Amino acid sequence: MTNKTTHHDSLNVEQTLISSEAFIEKYKKPIMYTFLVIVVLVAGYFLYRSFVLTPREEKANEMIFKGQQYFATDSYEKALNGDGQGFPGFLSIANEYGSTKAGNLAQLYAGLSYAKMGKFQEAVNYLKNFKDCGDEMVSPAALGALGNCYAELDQLDQATATLMEAAKKADNNSLSPIYLIQAGEIFESQGQKDKALECYKEIKTKYVNSMQYAEIDKYIERVSE
Repeated sequence: MTNKTTHHDSLNVEQTLISSEAFIEKYKKPIMYTFLVIVVLVAGYFLYRSFVLTPREEKANEMIFKGQQYFATDSYEKALNGDGQGFPGFLSIANEYGSTKAGNLAQLYAGLSYAKMGKFQEAVNYLKNFKDCGDEMVSPAALGALGNCYAELDQLDQATATLMEAAKKADNNSLSPIYLIQAGEIFESQGQKDKALECYKEIKTKYVNSMQYAEIDKYIERVSE
């Protein structure tokens, strides 16, 4: 019985090999072309990353540093549009190097600069284009800034939704209570005390180590009357 099984197994293996050889012979050219295409694509990606993406990232990083200095000293016009002395401005960096991390950061700085200048619609346009970095501080802060710009534009429903999203994304004692209080106060201005209460209670129960915790009872009492 064992010999018979072994004989059948060997026949099956032999037939499989013959079939495979016939298949390869019949489709040899298409298989080879497919293989070559894959090799070319993989090689092309690594070449692109090495000779295009990395140098662009480095160049964008070099340029953005000067803009950060202008932003820190409240020189928002120069930060946005450049200084005519080598720094092209966040707008130019965001447009030309948008696919890089530094270009993405330039989108954020452009939005924040516009917000500081009181140009809230322009700020929204750039803040919306900022891509999430997957971190606990910068990305939630960008959302928080966007929510505040919506509030300035009197788009209050969009503002509260964005601020609460920012609080959830941050999920820390530093940022979340700030955005929850901002959302709560907007809800209060809309007469939605129940939603404001939810925001304040979340700080009370979840962010006990935050600076806002010490005074949150006053907010809760205000909307509980």
